[in-house]
Amino acid sequence: MTDSTSSIARPVLEIPAIARTRRNHGLEHATLHVLAQRHSRMALAGHSDASGFWILGDVSIEDVQGAVDEALSRLRAGEHRLAIHPNCGTNFATAGVLAGLAAGAAMLGGQSKRDRIERLPLAALLATLALIVAQPLGALIQEQFTTSGDPGELRVVEIVVNRRGRWRAHRIATRS
Repeated sequence: MTDSTSSIARPVLEIPAIARTRRNHGLEHATLHVLAQRHSRMALAGHSDASGFWILGDVSIEDVQGAVDEALSRLRAGEHRLAIHPNCGTNFATAGVLAGLAAGAAMLGGQSKRDRIERLPLAALLATLALIVAQPLGALIQEQFTTSGDPGELRVVEIVVNRRGRWRAHRIATRS
């Protein structure tokens, strides 16, 4: 956590279940980065919680194990930016909220249907500007609040795979 994290947020982020989820989320992202480097055309997804994380995709358990090991090693070596991922739900939520608020603000004051129609170009412009702002803001929110690039004492205790057709769901259980 950097010094710019507010003093109000810091105690909340240190609640054990939240801290574990943030570390798992960071390791999930780092693992996805490593897997993407090895399998550039493969569709992958992830989801984290306080007990570990999921990696979804048509990838072997050996590839997942190797990627998790490398990701954890690289995070511990100081590659904290691996915890930030461009396709994180935090980015999508940030973009959606900002674009929705911007478009909604543009529509304020429109009394008639004609007023609202005339405001559509302004709504589109403000929503577009909000999406531009959301890109760096989403990464900052990940860095400060939803992920941790410092795995601390996090360790992987088990990887289990469930296969459903082409897709595999890998559950990576962790402890810290």
